[in-house]
Amino acid sequence: MNLFEQITADIKKAMLNKDKAMLEALRAVKSALLIEKTKGASSELTKEEEIKILQRLVKQRRESAEIYKNQNRKELYDAEVYQADAIQLYLPKQLSDEELTKEIAEIIASVGASSMKDMGKVMGIAGKKLAGRAEGKIIADKVKVLLS
Repeated sequence: MNLFEQITADIKKAMLNKDKAMLEALRAVKSALLIEKTKGASSELTKEEEIKILQRLVKQRRESAEIYKNQNRKELYDAEVYQADAIQLYLPKQLSDEELTKEIAEIIASVGASSMKDMGKVMGIAGKKLAGRAEGKIIADKVKVLLS
């Protein structure tokens, strides 16, 4: 079962359970997947494309939640956080800080990187290898720390 089919099945479950918040989050995911499918040349999205879409949706909700928090709009903040957490369930398990450090250290060793000049090489490989398991900004920050 691919992600689109899983989301559709979970939408049905959310409807039966009358879980409006989950239903709203899942419909947003389904909508984003449908929009992306119509853009591309192929009819099916790759696993990497699906992960990128989900990551983008989670990031959008976290940013919105932060704005609502700053504006003291608790009900909207809670809704955004709930949706972000619901979408996060469909992403691969995120790496812990130790696991991320270990993975990036291995990539640096395999590339032979020794300074910040090699950051592009490391980021190219790390971005592909760690896609979905860590956010790009976190990867970049860790690479900077390990290369400096």
